[in-house]
Amino acid sequence: MKKEKLHINFNKAVDFINNYQEPIPADLLLKLYAYFKIANKNYSNPGSKTPLINAFKANALIQAKKISTEKAMKEYIKLVQKEFKNAPR
Repeated sequence: MKKEKLHINFNKAVDFINNYQEPIPADLLLKLYAYFKIANKNYSNPGSKTPLINAFKANALIQAKKISTEKAMKEYIKLVQKEFKNAPR
């Protein structure tokens, strides 16, 4: 996938998730969180006021940390398309 098309598809997937109205399972949200942070080269610590949430987010980041930004975008898109039937293709 060309970089420009990858960025467009990634942004569509992010917009889809940001506008999704139904509850999303926590494990799926954590994977999306990690892929999003890596795709955007944002390696800062999680900023939740709840220590337990920070721990889960940090763990998700650690598990996905060895992938490239491009791979993170691809994985984010793939996960959204797999889990949500009406996601952009």
